Amino acid sequence: MTEKEKPVDNFNSTAELTTNTGFDSTLSIDSKDIDKDEKAYNPFEHRQLEHPNSTLGSIVHLLKACLGSGILAMPSAFKNSGIVIGMIGTLLAGVICTHTVALVVRTSQELCVIAKKPSMGFAETCGAAFTYGPKRLQSWGAFVKTVIDYSMVATYISVLCVYTVFIASSFKEAIDGWYPALNISIQVYCVLCLVPLVLICQIRNLKYLVPFSATANILIVVVFAVTMYYIFIDLPSPKEREMVASVTQWPLFVSTVIFAMEGIGVVMPVENEMAHPEKFLGCPGVLNTAMVIVISLYGVFGFFGYVQFGDAVKGSITLNLPQDQWVAQGAKLLMALVIYLSFALQFYVPMEKVNRLLAKRKSDRFENVIQVGIRTSLIIIVEHCVNLMNVVEDKGQNSTADSSKPLI
Repeated sequence: MTEKEKPVDNFNSTAELTTNTGFDSTLSIDSKDIDKDEKAYNPFEHRQLEHPNSTLGSIVHLLKACLGSGILAMPSAFKNSGIVIGMIGTLLAGVICTHTVALVVRTSQELCVIAKKPSMGFAETCGAAFTYGPKRLQSWGAFVKTVIDYSMVATYISVLCVYTVFIASSFKEAIDGWYPALNISIQVYCVLCLVPLVLICQIRNLKYLVPFSATANILIVVVFAVTMYYIFIDLPSPKEREMVASVTQWPLFVSTVIFAMEGIGVVMPVENEMAHPEKFLGCPGVLNTAMVIVISLYGVFGFFGYVQFGDAVKGSITLNLPQDQWVAQGAKLLMALVIYLSFALQFYVPMEKVNRLLAKRKSDRFENVIQVGIRTSLIIIVEHCVNLMNVVEDKGQNSTADSSKPLI
């Protein structure tokens, strides 16, 4: 166990950061060796960031983390809830998500005071909560941290697979509409995405990803504007739609909304790399500002999308747009570009675990070569997983069409 990993026995039991507004530690730990005259450890003062992120940049990152392809499924979510339950449920889900994220960040900041560490990631926070918690749970700290670490890596690798499929399928649908004679398979489009994805994932600092997130946010506004244009054409009365759907469909609504809003893996990296982390929580704060915008957009998009298309609304509302109009197809391509620009931000989460492992090396030799090799290898693994899924899906479709054909 290294010196910085040893449990700290000498710290202020009140653990208050009086110099930072919006940060009041409520954690109280019993200790026999407390020096009452010792100044409380301030993790914010000990963060040495080579490329700190601005407050505005942090808001942009959070918006991009929460505003993705999931918002296109909000009209479908409203179909499973009805208009009234949809509006109430979206608001409640947003409040719960915001509250839980705030709890995680506040707990992480308090644990940084106790452990005397400048910052902690999501897995480190979960492990430290056990390590510095009740005595009978303290031995579980390392295990919990490891489980959360690998669970987050697996989760975000899966997210990257979904992003790759979305990018490839969007380009395929648009190009097939313009040039039906080409008929290129989805696997080929996935392979064509390899080089661009490898290039964007070589960016290592969140600060340098801000322009990509900002561009993606601008483009997604354009996509929303185009989609809303088609939504408001001959918009029917909300009275023609179901106000309250069957209770048995509500779980589908909840799962869709939570999937769309959830971005917990990106939250801690964003907070840890802020130039002014005390501005993350509080009112207005980075978190509250971003989530108010997210909740409002989700509610508006889901409400009007469902009112326009009703029960005919599809999993992604872009599929309801006219397939013979270039504006609609262009919006689909722009959404694919939005997901591409967001890819590196999601990729940052599994790489955080890899970087912590690399930090244990005694030498920094060949650092750039190792980073490029690992990042390229991870993207190749994602591409391989995607192609395997596409092959299985194709075989499943062929089997459905002709049950006599073998699956393999």
